[in-house]
Amino acid sequence: MSYTLSTSFTETFGVRYPIVQGGMQWVGRAELAAAVSEAGGLGMITALTQPTPADLAKEIERARTLTSKPFGVNLTILPSINPPPYDEYRRVIVDSGITIVETAGSNPEPHMAMFKEHGVRVLHKCTSVRHAVKAEKVGVDGVSIDGFECAGHPGEDDIPGLVLIPAAASKLTIPMIASGGFADGRGLAAALALGADGVNMGTRFMCTTESPIHESIKQVIVDSDERETDLIFRPLRNTARVARNTVSREVVSILNEGGQFEDVRELVAGARGRTVYDLGDPEAGIWTVGMVQGLIHDIPSAGELVERIVAEAKSVLDKAVSRFADPVLLDA
Repeated sequence: MSYTLSTSFTETFGVRYPIVQGGMQWVGRAELAAAVSEAGGLGMITALTQPTPADLAKEIERARTLTSKPFGVNLTILPSINPPPYDEYRRVIVDSGITIVETAGSNPEPHMAMFKEHGVRVLHKCTSVRHAVKAEKVGVDGVSIDGFECAGHPGEDDIPGLVLIPAAASKLTIPMIASGGFADGRGLAAALALGADGVNMGTRFMCTTESPIHESIKQVIVDSDERETDLIFRPLRNTARVARNTVSREVVSILNEGGQFEDVRELVAGARGRTVYDLGDPEAGIWTVGMVQGLIHDIPSAGELVERIVAEAKSVLDKAVSRFADPVLLDA
């Protein structure tokens, strides 16, 4: 028995396999996005990793020298005192001919008109069923639903994927991919069985040869297990899952004792987190990783990883059918 793994996601977004490399700050660069797309998945360049909109345009063109396959751009929109020029980044995405955008952070509605006008398909990342339903209503083409296991911001409901994925699938009519806790073909097969149309992976793609982070950090992920993450900002209702280190433990302690964001601002500065990836010191700052690191045991190329996941998912599905099928029907 064989499967093509064609789903409503692959059909809507024009890719071969239902595997997405989600946007990751400092990680979603041209080499990684292009490698994932070239292998048949959907790679994502992270817009705000590029310091200016002009730099984003150059990064998009650089990716096009590495693959002719579709890839997207992640645009994460978060409230801040001095926000990036989101409109300019959005204009670069459109003017560069990008046809797939992953939005995250805030409601995508203010950006939908421009994206739709230029034929851009929008995949919106959310952490709850109610937000996924709202995203469908405002016109997105698909949603990526983040379970509590995920790296980064899992929301405040603490609903793991085993519940969240089928709950969302029962409410949506557009393609939905599952995010948080996925690293191999077993996860992809499980996500499909739960009603998803594919998977989104971040931490797993951090541990590939094309990932731009320091090799020492990749090895830390390989050597860590599923228990070695921390949830910071819980008292501030802005929970984030990060790698457990001395900095994360200090942040947790300060906030649990009644501290406010100003008391940890310097500890959680993005510049410090980037130093982790650039210099390979896991204690240099806060950096993002998911519980799924407990399932990561090697550092393959992105292409090898995609093909491995697809082959394993097909094998898992074949074995499940063979195990539980009626022998009489099989003989017939």
